[in-house]
Amino acid sequence: MDKIDAALKVLRENLPAAVRHVMSTLEEAGLEVYIVGGAVRDAFLGRVAPDWDLATNALPETVADLFPRVVRVGEKHGTIKIIAAEAEVEVTTYRGEGAYEDGRRPSSVVFHREIEKDLARRDFTVNAMAASPLRDHFVDPFAGVVDIENRVIRCVGEAMTRFGEDGLRPLRAIRFAAVLGFSLDTQTKTALGRQLDVFEKVAWERK
Repeated sequence: MDKIDAALKVLRENLPAAVRHVMSTLEEAGLEVYIVGGAVRDAFLGRVAPDWDLATNALPETVADLFPRVVRVGEKHGTIKIIAAEAEVEVTTYRGEGAYEDGRRPSSVVFHREIEKDLARRDFTVNAMAASPLRDHFVDPFAGVVDIENRVIRCVGEAMTRFGEDGLRPLRAIRFAAVLGFSLDTQTKTALGRQLDVFEKVAWERK
Protein backbone atom coordinates (compact mmCIF):
# COMPACT_ATOMS: atom_id res chain seq x y z
CA MET A 1 0.00 0.00 0.00
CA ASP A 2 1.51 3.37 -0.99
CA LYS A 3 1.41 6.52 1.13
CA ILE A 4 -1.65 8.01 -0.57
CA ASP A 5 -3.69 4.81 -0.24
CA ALA A 6 -2.63 4.55 3.40
CA ALA A 7 -3.69 8.14 4.11
CA LEU A 8 -7.05 7.65 2.39
CA LYS A 9 -7.54 4.54 4.52
CA VAL A 10 -6.84 6.53 7.71
CA LEU A 11 -9.37 9.15 6.65
CA ARG A 12 -11.98 6.60 5.64
CA GLU A 13 -11.68 4.58 8.85
CA ASN A 14 -11.81 7.62 11.11
CA LEU A 15 -14.37 9.72 9.26
CA PRO A 16 -16.88 11.05 11.83
CA ALA A 17 -20.48 10.07 11.13
CA ALA A 18 -21.52 13.70 10.66
CA VAL A 19 -18.74 14.38 8.13
CA ARG A 20 -19.55 11.18 6.24
CA HIS A 21 -23.24 12.16 6.12
CA VAL A 22 -22.47 15.64 4.78
CA MET A 23 -20.06 14.33 2.13
CA SER A 24 -22.46 11.59 1.03
CA THR A 25 -25.36 14.05 0.79
CA LEU A 26 -23.36 16.44 -1.39
CA GLU A 27 -22.05 13.67 -3.64
CA GLU A 28 -25.50 12.11 -4.04
CA ALA A 29 -26.68 15.52 -5.24
CA GLY A 30 -24.05 15.36 -7.99
CA LEU A 31 -21.69 17.79 -6.29
CA GLU A 32 -17.98 17.61 -5.52
CA VAL A 33 -16.63 17.66 -1.96
CA TYR A 34 -13.19 17.10 -0.43
CA ILE A 35 -11.61 16.99 2.99
CA VAL A 36 -8.97 19.73 3.12
CA GLY A 37 -6.43 21.17 5.51
CA GLY A 38 -5.08 19.63 8.67
CA ALA A 39 -7.08 16.41 8.54
CA VAL A 40 -5.42 15.43 5.26
CA ARG A 41 -1.96 16.40 6.46
CA ASP A 42 -2.40 14.47 9.70
CA ALA A 43 -3.57 11.37 7.82
CA PHE A 44 -0.16 11.18 6.13
CA LEU A 45 1.42 11.39 9.58
CA GLY A 46 -0.77 8.53 10.81
CA ARG A 47 -2.76 10.81 13.10
CA VAL A 48 -6.46 11.56 13.44
CA ALA A 49 -7.22 15.27 13.29
CA PRO A 50 -9.58 16.88 15.82
CA ASP A 51 -11.15 19.06 13.11
CA TRP A 52 -12.51 18.16 9.68
CA ASP A 53 -12.92 20.91 7.08
CA LEU A 54 -14.76 20.32 3.82
CA ALA A 55 -14.53 22.20 0.52
CA THR A 56 -17.04 21.94 -2.32
CA ASN A 57 -17.80 23.25 -5.79
CA ALA A 58 -21.37 23.97 -4.67
CA LEU A 59 -22.38 27.55 -3.94
CA PRO A 60 -23.25 28.32 -0.29
CA GLU A 61 -26.98 28.60 -0.96
CA THR A 62 -26.95 25.20 -2.68
CA VAL A 63 -25.24 23.61 0.32
CA ALA A 64 -27.68 25.24 2.74
CA ASP A 65 -30.69 23.99 0.78
CA LEU A 66 -29.56 20.37 1.10
CA PHE A 67 -29.65 20.24 4.91
CA PRO A 68 -32.45 20.94 7.40
CA ARG A 69 -30.28 22.59 10.07
CA VAL A 70 -27.62 25.09 9.07
CA VAL A 71 -25.93 28.23 10.35
CA ARG A 72 -25.34 30.81 7.62
CA VAL A 73 -23.18 33.35 9.47
CA GLY A 74 -20.16 32.76 7.20
CA GLU A 75 -22.14 32.52 3.96
CA LYS A 76 -20.70 35.76 2.55
CA HIS A 77 -17.26 34.14 2.64
CA GLY A 78 -18.55 30.83 1.31
CA THR A 79 -18.94 28.88 4.55
CA ILE A 80 -22.07 27.06 5.71
CA LYS A 81 -22.09 25.33 9.09
CA ILE A 82 -24.22 22.19 9.03
CA ILE A 83 -25.71 20.67 12.18
CA ALA A 84 -25.69 16.91 11.54
CA ALA A 85 -25.76 13.96 13.95
CA GLU A 86 -25.52 16.45 16.82
CA ALA A 87 -22.19 17.71 15.45
CA GLU A 88 -21.21 20.78 13.47
CA VAL A 89 -19.55 20.43 10.05
CA GLU A 90 -18.28 23.43 8.10
CA VAL A 91 -18.42 23.35 4.31
CA THR A 92 -16.77 26.10 2.28
CA THR A 93 -17.17 26.75 -1.42
CA TYR A 94 -13.96 26.67 -3.46
CA ARG A 95 -12.77 30.25 -3.49
CA GLY A 96 -10.10 32.73 -4.41
CA GLU A 97 -9.30 35.86 -2.45
CA GLY A 98 -8.89 39.54 -3.22
CA ALA A 99 -6.22 41.84 -1.81
CA TYR A 100 -5.34 41.56 1.88
CA GLU A 101 -5.72 45.17 2.96
CA ASP A 102 -5.42 44.74 6.73
CA GLY A 103 -2.69 42.11 6.82
CA ARG A 104 -5.09 39.44 8.00
CA ARG A 105 -8.24 39.00 5.91
CA PRO A 106 -9.00 39.35 2.19
CA SER A 107 -11.07 42.32 1.07
CA SER A 108 -13.22 40.05 -1.10
CA VAL A 109 -13.70 36.46 -2.19
CA VAL A 110 -14.63 34.91 -5.51
CA PHE A 111 -16.07 31.41 -5.83
CA HIS A 112 -14.46 28.81 -8.08
CA ARG A 113 -15.46 25.47 -9.57
CA GLU A 114 -12.06 23.75 -9.42
CA ILE A 115 -10.47 22.43 -6.23
CA GLU A 116 -6.97 23.32 -7.54
CA LYS A 117 -7.84 27.03 -7.51
CA ASP A 118 -8.99 26.76 -3.91
CA LEU A 119 -5.81 24.97 -2.85
CA ALA A 120 -3.71 27.66 -4.55
CA ARG A 121 -4.80 30.26 -1.99
CA ARG A 122 -3.65 28.22 1.03
CA ASP A 123 -0.58 28.94 3.10
CA PHE A 124 1.71 25.88 3.03
CA THR A 125 1.99 22.91 0.71
CA VAL A 126 1.32 20.44 3.53
CA ASN A 127 -2.04 22.19 4.03
CA ALA A 128 -2.84 22.46 0.31
CA MET A 129 -3.99 18.90 -0.34
CA ALA A 130 -7.52 17.56 -0.76
CA ALA A 131 -8.87 14.05 -0.27
CA SER A 132 -12.13 12.25 -0.97
CA PRO A 133 -11.91 8.92 0.89
CA LEU A 134 -15.40 7.96 -0.28
CA ARG A 135 -14.27 8.24 -3.92
CA ASP A 136 -10.63 7.23 -3.35
CA HIS A 137 -9.48 10.47 -4.92
CA PHE A 138 -6.56 12.67 -3.89
CA VAL A 139 -5.42 16.10 -5.16
CA ASP A 140 -1.94 17.48 -4.46
CA PRO A 141 -0.97 20.20 -6.99
CA PHE A 142 1.87 21.64 -4.87
CA ALA A 143 3.67 18.43 -3.86
CA GLY A 144 2.58 18.50 -0.25
CA VAL A 145 3.19 14.76 0.10
CA VAL A 146 6.82 15.23 -0.97
CA ASP A 147 7.27 17.97 1.61
CA ILE A 148 5.76 15.77 4.32
CA GLU A 149 8.19 13.00 3.36
CA ASN A 150 11.05 15.51 3.52
CA ARG A 151 9.64 17.04 6.72
CA VAL A 152 9.62 20.55 5.27
CA ILE A 153 7.29 23.53 5.68
CA ARG A 154 7.13 25.38 2.37
CA CYS A 155 4.80 28.16 1.25
CA VAL A 156 2.44 27.69 -1.66
CA GLY A 157 3.91 29.90 -4.37
CA GLU A 158 6.15 32.80 -3.37
CA ALA A 159 6.79 32.98 0.37
CA MET A 160 7.10 36.78 0.36
CA THR A 161 3.66 37.03 -1.25
CA ARG A 162 2.06 34.56 1.18
CA PHE A 163 3.52 36.30 4.24
CA GLY A 164 2.62 39.72 2.84
CA GLU A 165 -1.04 38.71 2.55
CA ASP A 166 -1.55 37.44 6.08
CA GLY A 167 0.65 38.56 8.95
CA LEU A 168 -0.19 35.49 11.01
CA ARG A 169 1.38 33.10 8.50
CA PRO A 170 5.00 33.58 9.68
CA LEU A 171 3.92 32.55 13.16
CA ARG A 172 1.98 29.61 11.72
CA ALA A 173 5.07 28.50 9.79
CA ILE A 174 7.15 28.44 12.96
CA ARG A 175 4.39 26.73 14.95
CA PHE A 176 3.93 23.97 12.35
CA ALA A 177 7.69 23.41 12.16
CA ALA A 178 7.94 23.18 15.94
CA VAL A 179 4.89 20.99 16.53
CA LEU A 180 5.55 18.61 13.61
CA GLY A 181 9.32 18.56 13.98
CA PHE A 182 9.75 19.88 10.43
CA SER A 183 12.26 22.41 9.09
CA LEU A 184 11.53 25.52 7.02
CA ASP A 185 12.56 25.47 3.39
CA THR A 186 15.10 28.12 2.37
CA GLN A 187 12.71 30.52 0.65
CA THR A 188 10.19 30.32 3.48
CA LYS A 189 12.84 30.88 6.15
CA THR A 190 14.35 33.83 4.28
CA ALA A 191 10.95 35.52 3.89
CA LEU A 192 10.03 35.20 7.57
CA GLY A 193 11.85 38.31 8.73
CA ARG A 194 11.00 40.43 5.72
CA GLN A 195 7.29 40.89 6.33
CA LEU A 196 7.34 41.81 10.02
CA ASP A 197 5.45 45.04 9.27
CA VAL A 198 2.50 42.88 8.19
CA PHE A 199 2.92 40.64 11.24
CA GLU A 200 2.67 43.73 13.47
CA LYS A 201 -0.82 44.46 12.10
CA VAL A 202 -2.19 41.22 13.59
CA ALA A 203 -4.22 41.62 16.79
CA TRP A 204 -2.43 40.39 19.90
CA GLU A 205 -5.20 37.93 20.78
CA ARG A 206 -4.72 36.25 17.38
CA LYS A 207 -0.98 35.93 18.00
